[in-house]
Amino acid sequence: MKALLSRLINHESISAEEAKQILISISKGDYNQAQIASFLTVYMMRSITVNELQGFRDALLELCLAVDLQIYNPIDLCGTGGDGKDTFNISTLSSFITAGAGVAVAKHGNYGVSSACGSSNVLEALGVKFSNDKDHLKRAMETANICVLHAPLFHPAMKNVAPIRKALGIKTFFNMLGPMVNPSFPKHQMVGVFNLELLRLYNYLYQKTDKNYSIVHDLGGYDELSLTNNAKIATNQSELLFSPDDLDLKSITAESIFGGNTVKEATEIFESIISGRGSKAQNAVVCANAGLAIATAKQITHKEGFEYAKESLLSGRAKTCLTKLTAL
Repeated sequence: MKALLSRLINHESISAEEAKQILISISKGDYNQAQIASFLTVYMMRSITVNELQGFRDALLELCLAVDLQIYNPIDLCGTGGDGKDTFNISTLSSFITAGAGVAVAKHGNYGVSSACGSSNVLEALGVKFSNDKDHLKRAMETANICVLHAPLFHPAMKNVAPIRKALGIKTFFNMLGPMVNPSFPKHQMVGVFNLELLRLYNYLYQKTDKNYSIVHDLGGYDELSLTNNAKIATNQSELLFSPDDLDLKSITAESIFGGNTVKEATEIFESIISGRGSKAQNAVVCANAGLAIATAKQITHKEGFEYAKESLLSGRAKTCLTKLTAL
């Protein structure tokens, strides 16, 4: 590890195979906590290369507990996190709206590390039970049209890293990896990333797969459509600049999508919005994101997807998906 750290600190890059083997060695407990922390910190001081990202991704996918949900043809809505914006749980809410619109969702997520409340924090507070049992997950898909893939249950090899990430409390390359390592290997994906460089890396890697995808970076620095600014969207067909005007929406303020300072506050905001009591700005932002996911899965326009999303939220179908999921 010492020789490797010296190379990385000197701004040398490593190959995809080297990156893969390092993560496999970490999973085996070959390195101590100080070495792992140093390794994670290096990537806050230098950019990750496409080969390094590919190698880390390949290692986690090889080590994960895979679950086959292809019969449901699900989409995953997942952001990298790490944007420091402390919005409410937009992608998680959008997942239930997407499910309510008839598009199956395999939601991959975790507890918050660099934010006050990750998707798993709020879902756990709402009463969702986490499981890696295939029968449980299939019941969830068949009953609620959505299942939750809580990352630690599917990536047990990373147990050596979790406490270090929590102690560091800042985004690491594991934020970059999260959306790439859904253990159900969904064919459809909507991904939010925290900078334009990462959008480029993701797009390059996803172009080599058979995924149907939309990758989003909001130019205000968000890893989702915030409606506070324009956003760059890359798909397997094109790249475009999104504006709220495209959905006949007005720009909103950052304050209107603040997610609270605690899990309790985040959960209350979540329950309010999914129950149809959200503000105009809150409803607009979740439906804009869900609309893109629906459009990605159904191969329709974003505006058409947005209309499906609004109907799902305002009719109560999104809330029904949550109610059914928590009842399992």
